[in-house]
Amino acid sequence: MKIHRIYAVVLRFLFLFRRSYDRISDAFYWPTIDLLLWGLTSVYFRSIMPGASRVILVIMSGILLWIIVWRGQYEITVNLLEDLWNENLINMFVSPLRFIEWIIALIVIGIIKAFLSFSFAMFMAYLLYKVKIFFFGYYFIPIILLLIMTGWWVGFFVAGLILRFGTKVQTFAWTMVAVISPFSAIYYPLSILPNWAQIVAKITPTSYVFEGAREIIARGSVSPDKLIISLVLNVVYLFLSLWFLRRSFKKVLEKGLVKVY
Repeated sequence: MKIHRIYAVVLRFLFLFRRSYDRISDAFYWPTIDLLLWGLTSVYFRSIMPGASRVILVIMSGILLWIIVWRGQYEITVNLLEDLWNENLINMFVSPLRFIEWIIALIVIGIIKAFLSFSFAMFMAYLLYKVKIFFFGYYFIPIILLLIMTGWWVGFFVAGLILRFGTKVQTFAWTMVAVISPFSAIYYPLSILPNWAQIVAKITPTSYVFEGAREIIARGSVSPDKLIISLVLNVVYLFLSLWFLRRSFKKVLEKGLVKVY
């Protein structure tokens, strides 16, 4: 594995980001719209429920933290699609680039984009509503790590589907991560979900993170068990998604990369 090849792939996507209005709007425009809509809604709720002082904090933290999951998944799947749309995947892999180097480059670019979007959204949340996300304290680091791991395994799973079935399933690149959002309890406690949905939520890593985030807002601490369970689930799903992606890639190589288009 060579660092300079990973750097080259990352640099390519950074150049694309700088020159693509679509990518720029995805990174900055939509988070701002979410903050405006949900933020104003939470301010209204707080005005009619004087005792609900934490409403805006819960909603704002949910929006900000979900950006991490979304960007982690989005950069893996959409960057793969970018190479497919431009019929560039063959060019990538006739070079000395290895599969693992490509994977690491996608992870790195996902981290960079997530940091940019998250930082911008934090600034906007403070500017608009005086919300400071750093009240999580030292829990902030494991929360971010667990959320971006979820984005990775969802992204790798979708990438495997795209490699197997081609661009006809490309809609999963934008919609798959939304499937787990109702079971993640981003803005509400798990207890309000139907019984069957609570069962699904128990095997969804992000549900433990957002439940823990609300505990921190309410009490200033969180049970370590929640973070440990989320970590174990993420590791298992990450391993399985990488295995599936690798199998999909081998299957494509047997047919020829040109068949993906």
